[in-house]
Parts: sequence; C-alpha cells; structure tokens
Amino acid sequence: MNHEINVTPFVDVMLVLLIIFMVAAPLASVNVKVSLPPANAKPQTKPPQIIYVSIKQDGSYYVGDNPTDLSELPDALKLAAGPNHVGLRIFIRADENVEYGKFLDAMNTMQDNGFYSVALVGEDRSGVKK
Repeated sequence: MNHEINVTPFVDVMLVLLIIFMVAAPLASVNVKVSLPPANAKPQTKPPQIIYVSIKQDGSYYVGDNPTDLSELPDALKLAAGPNHVGLRIFIRADENVEYGKFLDAMNTMQDNGFYSVALVGEDRSGVKK
C-alpha cells in the first residue's frame, strides 16, 4: 500500500486560484486620476434653519463663524442646532484643497453623534459660460 499523499490536485487548484487573483486584482483598483467638475445642480430651497460646518485649507473647523476643534464639533453643532437637532441637515463647506482625511474625520464625527443628514456645498457655476 502507498502511504504518500498526492499533492498534484492541490497544486493545480492553487495555480488556478493564483491566476484568478492575478487577473482580478488590477481590476479592483482605480488608478485613473481625474479632476472632478463642480456641481451644476439647481439650488434647493433653503430650510428654515441652516448650520454650516466649514473646513479651511489648514484643517481648522468652524461651526457657523465660530472656530472649533474636531473633538468639540458635536457639542458645537448641538449648541447651534438647539433642542431640535434630530433630522437637521448640516451643510459642509470645505476648501477645495483640504485634505480628504480632514473632511472624512468631520463626516465620521457627525455621524457618530447623530447628525446623519449632511449636504455638501459647492461653488455655484451654473451661470458661468464655458
């Protein structure tokens, strides 16, 4: 009786899986650099209460005109919104050169503290001729 394990089928399966991952891995990543255009959406009607969170190029945060820190952002938003902050839409104004991580930190902090309705403010270029 032969007590050896035949590894040929195992090697065949591993080679097929390796080929599949080698083909699929480049398809899963995005390597195209694009310059996204500004939004051309029609302006919406203004809600009764507007709260702006601004992120300057240096990464500093503001609620309205008041400077704040990322750790103090939820408390500043609750103070600005008052007792009816549930369902309130927050408008984020970020400098076009701000780091994506700073923007994402603000979004995550707001969502972790119950501010789920967030809108992004862009420059209105609907009247600009090309």
